[in-house]
Amino acid sequence: MSPYATGRRRVHRSVAAGVPLAVLAALVAAAPAADASSTDAYVTHTATLGDLPLGAFSNALLPGTVDDDRGVDLGGIGSDLYPAGRKGEFWSVTDRGPNGQIKVNGTKRRTFPVPGFDPAIVKIRVSGDSVQVLDAIPITTSSGKPVTGLSNQQGRDEAPYSYDAQQPLSYNPNGLDTEGIVRAADNSFWLVDEYGPSLVHVSARGKVLARYVPKGLNLTGADYPVVEALPSVLLHRKINRGFEGLAQLPGGDLVLAVQSPLSLPDADAGGASRTTRLLRFSPKKKAVTAEYAYRFDPVNVVDPSEDDTSELKISSVVAVGGDRLLVEERTDKTARLQLVRLDCEANILGGPWDDDTTSPSLEQLDDPAASGVPVLPKRLVVDLGTVAGLPGKIEGIARVDHRTLAVINDNDFGMTDGAGAFDVQGRLVDSGVETTVTYVRLPRGI
Repeated sequence: MSPYATGRRRVHRSVAAGVPLAVLAALVAAAPAADASSTDAYVTHTATLGDLPLGAFSNALLPGTVDDDRGVDLGGIGSDLYPAGRKGEFWSVTDRGPNGQIKVNGTKRRTFPVPGFDPAIVKIRVSGDSVQVLDAIPITTSSGKPVTGLSNQQGRDEAPYSYDAQQPLSYNPNGLDTEGIVRAADNSFWLVDEYGPSLVHVSARGKVLARYVPKGLNLTGADYPVVEALPSVLLHRKINRGFEGLAQLPGGDLVLAVQSPLSLPDADAGGASRTTRLLRFSPKKKAVTAEYAYRFDPVNVVDPSEDDTSELKISSVVAVGGDRLLVEERTDKTARLQLVRLDCEANILGGPWDDDTTSPSLEQLDDPAASGVPVLPKRLVVDLGTVAGLPGKIEGIARVDHRTLAVINDNDFGMTDGAGAFDVQGRLVDSGVETTVTYVRLPRGI
């Protein structure tokens, strides 16, 4: 048993053994393959990440960053999935770390139970029924310090609080809420972040080389280069709904997906809208070269159990050749994958829809196409809600071959919202939701 697990009580999960970074491993039982006809998508294999204390994981990367993990295990690596070259191996990335919400005097406060946690790039391998951690790379500033996952700016981001929502924490301009990940030909990584929202270029060893943010963000005090290179209209992103999906096209260009419609002109308009945006970014030019309007299906089509349009999100985009993408439309319960092509004639960059004084805004249009907006056409590839054996909150998708996808869920580090997330000793009351990588076989190739 790992020395880092000493004294830790478990109800739902067992403790993983071993801590050397190159061989961090965990195992749980696999789900049996589902029976399916040749016309249905079905699960062929499931592997599960077992328990690794978050403090042991973090301190192995950057000693002394976590003094008390409050009983939280490594999780949250399901923010994205990107093939690592060898069969069964993928790059993944954590989000900002364990966080939740507790209502105090009628107002929700954002909690960070392990404020020293540093987001990390995690290389995993699906081996039998288990997901093994092969390597992990901490994301650091120019001087080698942890970026942390803490909120950046007072008045723009949620105020950070302690695990019980009683003590305010300091904002950190270096903080990143990392989501999508791809690896470039030079072995560096590109990540997207929800705070800015921003596109982040990091070295092969995780050092932030540049963070590209919307014009006018005025983020000061960061210990790495901050470049205002994205359209200023992105300043209207919803709280916690910045960039989440990221894809790398064959020529090296990147596609960034805004998770939800912008709050234009206000939060009510954004919450009711079904139109979000994709951006194309050229690493060579270090600039956005195109922007596209993407239209969600009605929320009750994506998720028949849901009637709140604001629950619609894009969590993953996957390049599948040429200018084609798989786009994941989801709620926390289910997801559907759409195939789109980035038509150059659909580019709205620099037009009236990037002007936040345009009225009605793009987000307010009931039927953007009827109003002359070139909305990207799409075709349904698979409704994952009809596939037995898949977890909820799927955030990462990778293409294994032309008929097989690997999907990974975000287990939120086993956290739930509310005051009951921790016991009276301040230890996590684990949700029991595991991180799983699941292979889905499609009826037709992409």
